[in-house]
Amino acid sequence: MDLNADVGESFGRWTLGDDDTLLTVVTSANVACGFHAGDPPTVRRSCVTAAVHGVAIGAQVAYRDLAGFGRRFVDMEPGDLRDDVLYQLGALEAFARSAGGRVTYVKPHGALYHATRDDAGQAQAVVEAAAEFDPSLAVLGLPGSQLLAAAADAGLRGVTEAFADRRYTADGGLVPRSRPDAVITDPDAVAEQVTRMVTAGEVVADDGTVVPLRPESICVHGDSPGAVDLARRVRRALVDAGFPPTRFA
Repeated sequence: MDLNADVGESFGRWTLGDDDTLLTVVTSANVACGFHAGDPPTVRRSCVTAAVHGVAIGAQVAYRDLAGFGRRFVDMEPGDLRDDVLYQLGALEAFARSAGGRVTYVKPHGALYHATRDDAGQAQAVVEAAAEFDPSLAVLGLPGSQLLAAAADAGLRGVTEAFADRRYTADGGLVPRSRPDAVITDPDAVAEQVTRMVTAGEVVADDGTVVPLRPESICVHGDSPGAVDLARRVRRALVDAGFPPTRFA
């Protein structure tokens, strides 16, 4: 089971997360590409640290929304979005190569991630950029999303993802961050949710509904309070359940 986290999201004097330590725990790194967060020195450091620890480097692409941390929907024309994603992939690949690695997958961030669940046009734009950049790239997304459907149509590998520290809705989506209960902060509750996901293939939604879920990768948010300790707890839960963390790409 892969264990991924968002990293590289510091910007200038603003520091977010303990990436250096987090990258000793996870197996895949969703590296910000400068559109929602991340400046060049931060992105370089993330790639170098990931390469040192054998962590897969993935492009965490986003809408051009630094002020909103990429969590605001931007109604872009598909062609413009495709080119924005391609631009971000190229920027990250430069730093990945400099560090002796390469970009192996793409994952949308924030509002773009949610848009690609149901919006076929936005999903197709992300996939087109990935396919043009490197047809061997994997695409990380929600099970049943338009993003993974578009990836399959394009011949790209789609990887299903689940969130260790987020609450789910009955339709398999994520509880909006505008709600105070959207993020799970109790490490034991997070570990329990992850164990159920990987062993039973299900998650309990916010209304008590049991939702089928078969993830290939588990995400822990790097900007969550106590992210490193939470990631360590999730890693231990995966090992205890018989699913030791292994990178998918």
